[in-house]
Amino acid sequence: MPAEALRARLEAGWLGRAAGCLLGKPVEKLPLDGIRALAASTGNWPLSSWFTEVGLDPAVAARYPWNRRSRPTSLAENIDGMPEDDDLNYPLLGLLTLERHGHSFTTDDVARLWLDELPAGRTFTAERVAYRNLLDGVEPPGTAVRRNPFREWIGALIRADVFGWTRPGDPAAAADEAWRDAVLTHTANGVYGAMFAAAVVARAAGGGADVHACLAAGLAVVPARSRLASAVRHGIDAARAEPTGTAEGFASVVDVLHAAYGHHHWVHVVPNAALLAAALTHADGDFTGSVCRVVSGGWDTDSNGATAGSVAGLLAGSPGALPGEWTRPLDNRLATSVAGFDGAGFDALARRTAALAVLPARHGTPEPAAHTPRDTP
Repeated sequence: MPAEALRARLEAGWLGRAAGCLLGKPVEKLPLDGIRALAASTGNWPLSSWFTEVGLDPAVAARYPWNRRSRPTSLAENIDGMPEDDDLNYPLLGLLTLERHGHSFTTDDVARLWLDELPAGRTFTAERVAYRNLLDGVEPPGTAVRRNPFREWIGALIRADVFGWTRPGDPAAAADEAWRDAVLTHTANGVYGAMFAAAVVARAAGGGADVHACLAAGLAVVPARSRLASAVRHGIDAARAEPTGTAEGFASVVDVLHAAYGHHHWVHVVPNAALLAAALTHADGDFTGSVCRVVSGGWDTDSNGATAGSVAGLLAGSPGALPGEWTRPLDNRLATSVAGFDGAGFDALARRTAALAVLPARHGTPEPAAHTPRDTP
């Protein structure tokens, strides 16, 4: 792939990740009926654009309050650049890891970089536990296990995109790097989720594939008998059972998934991976369809929106191929607490990412991952 084409594709991936994340921020933690009610009250159901308070029924607003911290910066009438979010902080940290240590980085390298560059107050769930374990002198991979009830949640998956972006067309290599990052904080399905996402993103970053081939590449790198793989397959099958091309039928897909996985915590990786796979499948990789479907499905709305947006952005191929309603409000500007990146433009981030990209050694024959995880159901 020509260097400029790769840079443009990666910029679309960064922009897509930001837009999808921002779409999901105001409804994070809300129940499914709340998301539907808020969107419907403003004439935005099925969801097709940013959430807004303009025209919102006060009774609906009182019953389903927006995410209080996100509301000032994530509604259509308020968006002015991409506000800080951990779903964008972690790709920046991954970028730093690769710039400082190369693609042969170790889990210990990630741990040291976190202690140097990641403010402790910007960590949550499994990442916060692992950070505290590092401060207590625990070494990886013990950091993922000690007093960590969140180790199969979604945190490692949201860190995986950068490994796919920089391994375009090489899902196995991307999954290997995601594994080394993920075991700092997660185990079993929490790690498999990161490997799956990295491989999907890598296949999309390489060009020449549709979303279905990308999802197949993700499934190929995780244990087939794992709960993560089963959930992804279930999401794909549920989406294929409903007519595609329009958003109306996706509500039925969401209801099927909530019936199957509603007993999980809303940040657990299993239901979120099922929903992500379903949304990408049902929208056939279309950008607006992908981010709106996955956010409309609830659970971890901003994280799922971010990953779906990254994949769909890569498939679009360039910033100009993304609808302007999603990219213009971002104003090519990212806020973050990761030192040296605050105010960075997505074009600049794409150039730094492209400089780290490694094409597969043998096109069409991915090299096996160095680490093969135990097949845990």
